[in-house]
Amino acid sequence: TGSVELEAQELTILSESKTPPFEIVETKKEEVGEELRYKYRYLDLRRPFNQKKIIIRSKAIKFIRDFMHNEGFIEIETPILAKSTPEGARDYLVPSRQHPGKFYALPQSPQQYKQMLMVAGFDKYFQIAPCFRDEDARSDRAPDQFFQLDIEMSFVAQEEILNLLEKLYTEMITEIFPEKHITETPWPKISYADAMEKYGNDKPDMRKDK
Repeated sequence: TGSVELEAQELTILSESKTPPFEIVETKKEEVGEELRYKYRYLDLRRPFNQKKIIIRSKAIKFIRDFMHNEGFIEIETPILAKSTPEGARDYLVPSRQHPGKFYALPQSPQQYKQMLMVAGFDKYFQIAPCFRDEDARSDRAPDQFFQLDIEMSFVAQEEILNLLEKLYTEMITEIFPEKHITETPWPKISYADAMEKYGNDKPDMRKDK
């Protein structure tokens, strides 16, 4: 039951560790240069600030999937390699080894498959789709690649879609971000004309606790 103190007689260093390029502490990414962070991405991702974001994303994706299945939707994945179709941005192209001189296009969005699936009888489906767009960065969208929740419904009115999305985001925020406060339900709705006249923007940020 007693303790015994031992004194080391010899110490052998097998491998000397280097000083990390930055501290692995709870700090915001702006406190470390972006070039340095991406050079040592495996260290950057150890920081609680970044791990928290990845965990939140995982919880949000799981919530969306559970919610949509409970609402009677099925999840469908559409192909990544496809024929180029004219859309809003430039396509990223992938050369074909089997067909020299020809290319696949990465999808800007899954829209080209919507009509085919609807005609085939899949009247309520969703996918969390990767979108690839060769365009410049925007304040509300990352360049190159991003993900979007794509919802397809047949024979519905605009109000049904708005109500579905409001229910989804309200319940998701309540569960994943309990510290957030939804100040008004149902959500206020304003017309495009009123938004432009009052805010000068068709998607004004009306949050009070941001």
